[in-house]
Amino acid sequence: MGEKVTITYQDKTIDLPVIFGSEGEVAVDITRLRAETGIITLDPGYANTGSCTSSITFMDGEKGILRYRGIPVEELAKHATFKETAYLLINGEPPCQAELNRFSILLNDHSLVHEDMQSFYQNFPRQSHPMGILSGMVNALRFFYPELQTLEEEINITVTRLLAKIRTMAAMSYKISQGHKVVYPRPDLAYCANFLNMMFDSPVRPYVIDEDVVNALRVFWILHADHEQNCSTSAVRLVGSARVNLYASISAGISALWGPLHGGANQAVIEMLRSIESGGYTIDQAVRRAKDRNDSFRLMGFGHRVYKTYDPRAKIMKKMCDKLLAKLNIKDPLLDLAKELEEKALSDDYFVDHHLYPNVDFYSGIVLRAIGIPTNMFTVMFAIGRLPGWIAQWKESADDPNWRIARPRQIYTGPPKTNFVSIDQR
Repeated sequence: MGEKVTITYQDKTIDLPVIFGSEGEVAVDITRLRAETGIITLDPGYANTGSCTSSITFMDGEKGILRYRGIPVEELAKHATFKETAYLLINGEPPCQAELNRFSILLNDHSLVHEDMQSFYQNFPRQSHPMGILSGMVNALRFFYPELQTLEEEINITVTRLLAKIRTMAAMSYKISQGHKVVYPRPDLAYCANFLNMMFDSPVRPYVIDEDVVNALRVFWILHADHEQNCSTSAVRLVGSARVNLYASISAGISALWGPLHGGANQAVIEMLRSIESGGYTIDQAVRRAKDRNDSFRLMGFGHRVYKTYDPRAKIMKKMCDKLLAKLNIKDPLLDLAKELEEKALSDDYFVDHHLYPNVDFYSGIVLRAIGIPTNMFTVMFAIGRLPGWIAQWKESADDPNWRIARPRQIYTGPPKTNFVSIDQR
């Protein structure tokens, strides 16, 4: 017999098995709790609830560790391409050269989108947010490219098709929103360079590919490729548990990521800096306001729900940020404000004592702005990077022999049984 936890409630006692993860995590399996005792657990926000077992991503917030399939994210950011990282997450191990070549060919083969989809873009209201458009268009892909799920090879084509088309769709949404001609993907360019060319190339001003900018985007996407059971990933798994198609599940993840408390945080960083600049107050005043519990002002991009030390992704992105800004020699008052804010916060005992270090959203917002990505496209960039993780999580859930449709319970706090009284009797 393994270890167990015993719960006694009134006259009922139940022994629950203890589950151990490969990195020493410990969980109590409460699958039988309600059936045998009539009680459930209550955990608002699911901060202490494990919804699944997974072999994809390991993170330790206390030690600042993040690994994909056992490989430290620092190594992937230094040595891997985004395509290799995507393949690793989805398939469980890094590709050999032949597998990577085939994967690259498939990505090129499926990078174009159906011409009829352009009319969809044209009919969204002008002020539509790109994340709302992307969520809707990913869902619409199901009608243009029906899933093939009879053979593993066909599933791989569906997965690769989505990875290839999302960058094209994102670039199209930007071009159309600007009234510019759509730029099509080039088979001679790699994944990251291709996206940048589709975003910024034009007949008037041809885009010159800078390898440092391409590298910055590569690192950004790798660092965002998966992050365990966060809000959007849980949304993908929860929707997918109803056995809906992959496109609908990913669309749900995009919608969840859109939130300012999740993927929209990097956009909120830039908006906060604009607020400081337009409000006419100094960084010192902003820091004082952030420490005042009676003030609603918040420093966006500082602290993290899980990491209680420095976010490992933030360390990597900070180095990339410093290198890129030095290389591009950009004169931008918002970027100057960001650097000053970072220095003030890291030297303030309040932020250090409360583990409010700059997180990956703080530095990624600066990097994306330096690259030239419009602020309202920041979350779209996050979604492209997170797509491999969402696909891997959806696939793992679909392949789980112990699959069950997600059906959380609740504790009802409304009125007790009440008889209905008709209007004329009230």
